[in-house]
Amino acid sequence: MPAEKRYNSVLFGGLIGSIFCFLQFLSAPLTGAISDCLGRRPVMLLSLAGLATSYAVWATSKSFAAFLVSRMIGGISKGNVSLSTAIVADLGSSPARSRGMAVIGVAFSLAFTLGPMLGASLPVETAPWLALLFAVSDLLFICCFLPETLPPEKRAPSITLGFRAAVDLLSPLALLCFSVVARGPDPPTGVRLGSLRLLGLVYFLYLFLFSGLEFTLSFLVHQRFQFSSLEQGKMFFFIGLTMATIQGAYARRISPGGEIAAVKRAILLLVPAFLLIGWGHTLPVLGLGLLLYSFAAAIVVPCLSSVVASYGSPGQKGVVMGTLRSLGALARALGPMVAASAYWLAGAQGCYTVCAGLFLLPFSLLRKLRPAATLKAE
Repeated sequence: MPAEKRYNSVLFGGLIGSIFCFLQFLSAPLTGAISDCLGRRPVMLLSLAGLATSYAVWATSKSFAAFLVSRMIGGISKGNVSLSTAIVADLGSSPARSRGMAVIGVAFSLAFTLGPMLGASLPVETAPWLALLFAVSDLLFICCFLPETLPPEKRAPSITLGFRAAVDLLSPLALLCFSVVARGPDPPTGVRLGSLRLLGLVYFLYLFLFSGLEFTLSFLVHQRFQFSSLEQGKMFFFIGLTMATIQGAYARRISPGGEIAAVKRAILLLVPAFLLIGWGHTLPVLGLGLLLYSFAAAIVVPCLSSVVASYGSPGQKGVVMGTLRSLGALARALGPMVAASAYWLAGAQGCYTVCAGLFLLPFSLLRKLRPAATLKAE
């Protein structure tokens, strides 16, 4: 164990942070598959009701164990993001899907901008009650205004979760192979299925590496620059504002077919970003690294989601996007734990240097992807 006990909080925080994402990994493909059969709207309402329940447990908790229970309920219920992407995937045209994924990205960035600042400025006891208020408001808004986007005639047949279906929806290897999609009605075949699997692997590797910095960044700036909670909130405000600006001004204008090229450029920018953040000991160097980091974060997930949304039949969009979301959740469950362990053992410089080099792996995989026009012709 390192002599400096300050690193122990990083390791413990990584383990706690992984619980939420691991439960999302288990629930996301199931949520998507059920929405393919029952429709998006009822499953979305059920998911939001679960989130509201998790915040209610957190707000009334009197012990750390109760707080962990609330996180578990929230992790199981966090299907609303994958369902949102499935709703966008239901849109008929490729430009509409691309714009929809970018809008989801903008919404996430704005929340990422305002949420940390708001949470850091509130008393600790107030934050969960405000989160509960937002969750209930969201539930009521969806109940009143969200139409059903998957008509009955396009839904998948009712599924029976036997052993094979459970393996396809919960096994990491089966998810990486998109097995439930390959065995479903009107599945993508041949080269298109291979491209879908390649995109899923790239998505997993990207979020695995990205979430490591995302989670350990707060520890780094607290230890190196003595950032308080409010100063960290301002840092995340800068990150979120940059992401929202780039998504609104650039990402949503990327033409269909240009998403993969944009993703490759963004991933390459993460190499110097991680090196600058890991080795920089001045605020200007940190700011430059965060700027590159924010640009990449604004591009990669919306563009990959937009490309993946074009795969599968209308009755498979939920399970396709649920599988993708599940792979991302698994990456976010493992990434903080591995990165926090590396940070604990080797410090920020060693951790971020290794991660920077590993980003070349998803970049090289994307270079093997067949052009979209070729895939459509085949």
